[in-house]
Amino acid sequence: MASLNLNQIISNSNTSFAVNRRPGLRLPSRIGLRVLASASASAEPDLSITVNGLQMPNPFVIGSGPPGTNYTVMKRAFDEGWGAVVAKTVSLDAAKVINVTPRYARLRAGANGSAKGQIIGWENIELISDRPLETMLKEFKQLKALYPDRILIASIMEEYNKAAWEELIDRVEETGIDAIEVNFSCPHGMPERKMGAAVGQDCRLLEEVCGWINAKATVPVWAKMTPNITDITEPARVALRSGSEGVSAINTIMSVMGIDLKTLRPEPCVEGYSTPGGYSCKAVHPIALGKVMSIAKMMKSEFNDKDYSLSGIGGVETGGDAAEFILLGANTVQVCTGVMMHGYGLVKRLCEELKDFMKMHNFSSIEDFRGISKDATRSNPTKESSQERTAV
Repeated sequence: MASLNLNQIISNSNTSFAVNRRPGLRLPSRIGLRVLASASASAEPDLSITVNGLQMPNPFVIGSGPPGTNYTVMKRAFDEGWGAVVAKTVSLDAAKVINVTPRYARLRAGANGSAKGQIIGWENIELISDRPLETMLKEFKQLKALYPDRILIASIMEEYNKAAWEELIDRVEETGIDAIEVNFSCPHGMPERKMGAAVGQDCRLLEEVCGWINAKATVPVWAKMTPNITDITEPARVALRSGSEGVSAINTIMSVMGIDLKTLRPEPCVEGYSTPGGYSCKAVHPIALGKVMSIAKMMKSEFNDKDYSLSGIGGVETGGDAAEFILLGANTVQVCTGVMMHGYGLVKRLCEELKDFMKMHNFSSIEDFRGISKDATRSNPTKESSQERTAV
């Protein structure tokens, strides 16, 4: 695994954060020192965090997808105050990507097809970025020039080809990005090319590709996990053992949103045809919590989880939703569909609601409560509780 040259800079204010790569300094790994929030009580909770040497003003991260599709929207995210941005997934050859219209379908509370009910589920059949890689790289450079102290994460996905992965890593790192999230999880990510979930569902293939990536990368690597698998801890374990500094979970769940009972066609429908897509929004939140809990418990029992990071994803629309992920062990919380529904200004409400939660429990920092709920879960709590009562 490649080493990262890091010079961790401590900010002079609460809103300026940075990681420098100091020439000549070689550390044993890409992971920077974790800076814990002060244990001293304060009236206003501190949302700032440091994960894998990356300092963020808050744990809220734009998830890879439409909210990070170009310079304009990523700039908007930084201006609104998001802790970090994961750009839309890129590959070397965007010409092979064709994004159709329409590519979204919504599930509303109430009868199937209801036009008035609250949106509780969201399906997409969108592929990775169809914009030329050169364009995306230019915009990464522009963003890092304008926001040198903010965290920009490149999401990458490539075919089963070591040279292609290495070239892609070289090119995105040249832009000054702070970390890489590897898309091992897109449910419709061109599986015929061994891309996306086709890698994340095959642990032997995942181990090989992860090895290529981590031998080449000089910035922290997060492996994004698919929920479309029997035991999500298996690929997460492989990714960490293969050198990744973090895990992101979950990507969308394979789904068919519904059938139009007038046309008898699945939705979304493109010129009479459809395909299973990725399911997101608040309906997936309980499933995502279960997957994140499993990964967090595995990381604690098998790894020194303080040296690794876990990014929780799935149905986050409130500060309380985010708190649940953090209580189960997540360091950061990603939001994608929530931004599409509520706008980039959502981060302000998320921060305020998370602070309200922390004040209620007298937590002064994220680390004060991260992971404290995952140990309250058991395989058979009723039976075990009964045994404890008998012993007493």
